[in-house]
Amino acid sequence: MTSDLEFFIDPSRCIGCQACVQACAECGTHRGVPMIHLDYVHRSSGVQTAPVVCMHCEDPTCAKVCPADAIKQDDNGVVHSAAKPRCVACSNCVLACPFGVPKMKVDFDLMMKCDMCYDRTSVGKKPMCATVCPSGALYYGPRSYVEQFRRETPVNEFQFGRQTVRTKVNMMTSPHVKALRFDVADFLPWEALDQDPLALARAGAPDVADSAVWDDESLPGTSCGSGNCACKQSPALAAASAN
Repeated sequence: MTSDLEFFIDPSRCIGCQACVQACAECGTHRGVPMIHLDYVHRSSGVQTAPVVCMHCEDPTCAKVCPADAIKQDDNGVVHSAAKPRCVACSNCVLACPFGVPKMKVDFDLMMKCDMCYDRTSVGKKPMCATVCPSGALYYGPRSYVEQFRRETPVNEFQFGRQTVRTKVNMMTSPHVKALRFDVADFLPWEALDQDPLALARAGAPDVADSAVWDDESLPGTSCGSGNCACKQSPALAAASAN
């Protein structure tokens, strides 16, 4: 793999077009199965998506917990999908990955994940996803280009509690951030937390966050629940609307 080419992810640029997913399935070694997927950042209050690819950890947890030694990391730092003859479909890797990348394909009894289009990157070509991404959310190229033309700063160090994870893939973030920190409590459903669910509504999609999701009126047993009906305007208009 060409040493001056790196993989960069900028979730803020993702437009949810699914081009990366379709292109991934067309990669020669993937045989029609996409190894990348899109996640919604906060589906209840917006439609922002983020591409999820393997981060290719320097010390991959998925490989360490595999009881069959089915997951290998090559000399270039690429962590490959499980080898079919060895994989026992135990899902240890699925549960252990801090980024939630590996997926168990039950149709094949095999863990499959992004391998950075190894058949392409090993000969200096771009991964399929980065080739077709129209917004630059996925970029594969020299770091010098990113430093010159992007406002964000690439980070490849992540903090999960006391564990520091360093990766081959870079995540674009604010210039002052040196390492991205994650707390599992941030990802728990609000029912498990001692807080008001209304506080989870976020700006960015006001038509959803302010009307359709967290309005008291949309709860069972209260008014009509449309979010924009006459019930919210005035008693006179509500009465007229009812008639």
